[in-house]
Amino acid sequence: MRKVPATIVTGFLGAGKTTLVRHLMENNQGRRIALIVNEFGDVGVDGELLASCGVAGCAEDDIIELANGCLCCTVADEFLPVMQALLDRANPPDHIIIETSGLALPKPLVKAFHWPEIRSRVTVDGVIAVVDTAAVSAGRFADTPEMMAQPDHDNPLEEVFEDQLLCADMVLLNKTDLVGEAELERVHADVTNSLRPGVKIVRTARSAIDPVIVLGLSAAAEDDLAARPSHHDLEEGHDHDDFESFAVHLPEITNTDALAEKLVATIAAHDILRLKGFLAVEGKAARHVIQAVGARMERWFDRPWKAGEDRLSRLVVIGQKGLDRTAIEAMILG
Repeated sequence: MRKVPATIVTGFLGAGKTTLVRHLMENNQGRRIALIVNEFGDVGVDGELLASCGVAGCAEDDIIELANGCLCCTVADEFLPVMQALLDRANPPDHIIIETSGLALPKPLVKAFHWPEIRSRVTVDGVIAVVDTAAVSAGRFADTPEMMAQPDHDNPLEEVFEDQLLCADMVLLNKTDLVGEAELERVHADVTNSLRPGVKIVRTARSAIDPVIVLGLSAAAEDDLAARPSHHDLEEGHDHDDFESFAVHLPEITNTDALAEKLVATIAAHDILRLKGFLAVEGKAARHVIQAVGARMERWFDRPWKAGEDRLSRLVVIGQKGLDRTAIEAMILG
C-alpha cells in the first residue's frame, strides 16, 4: 500500500510558513490535502487564518489545530493520535502538510514517523524550511558581542534557526523583496554554509512557489535522521524554557493606525519576537488581522464576523523568557 506523503513546513517565527501553506492549498491541483497546524501560545491565529481561507477543497475538518504547545515536545500525546485519525478516514488525504510552531525543532517530529502506529502508512516527503531573509540580514539570529564574551554562552534563537536549516530538504529564502541584491547574496551564502550537502535553496517573495517544486520531493526524511544533526541530539526531549507567550485582550478598536503605532513602539521597547492576532474595529463588519515581525507589520481585513461570533480583539505576544507582561500590556492598552 502506498504511503501517504507528509510535508513538514518549518521556519522561525514570522518567516512566512502560513502564507506558504495557504499558497499550496490555493494551488492544490485537485489533491485532498490535510493540514496540521501547531502554534506556540494559547490563541491559534495561523490555524484560524487557514480555516477562513475560502479555498476550494480546504474544509474546516481538514485543518487540525494543535495550540499551546510544540509538536517536538508533544509527539506522543497529540501528534500521533491526530495522524492515526487522518489515516483511518474512509477517504484519507492524498497529502498531509504539517506547519510547525516557529520555535519547533523539526527532527523530533521526523523521528515520530518511526512509531509503529504510522510508519508503514505515511512518509516524510520533505522538510521545507522557510527563512525570513530580512531577519537574517538584520542579524536577528547572530551572536552579539555581549553573548560571545560570556563563557559557555548559548543563543536559543540561533540554535532553533540552525536546527531548522540542518533538518531541511529544501530551503525557501523568503521575503527577498525586503532586501537589496547585495544583502540577498550575502544571506544566501550564509544560509548555504549552514545546510547539509545537496539541499536546494529557492528564493521567494510572499512564499509564492509552484507546489510541484515543494510537494513530491520523496525524501523519506525519517530514514536518514543520522544525516540531520541537531543542537539537541544529546538531550532527553526538548522544552521551550527560553521563550514565552501570552495573549492580550483589547476592547473594540476605534483607531487602528494609532494602535499600530503603539504596537511598533512596544515591540521595539521589549524586543518582542512576534506579535499577531485579530481586532474588532468599531463600525467595521470584517475582522482585522495584525501580523508583526520586529518592526515590520502587516494589517488587513480577512473576513466578516460570523453571526453570533463574539467580536473580540486579542493579540499574541511571543518573545524570549523574561518578557515584562505588565509593562507590555500597559503600553498596548494605555
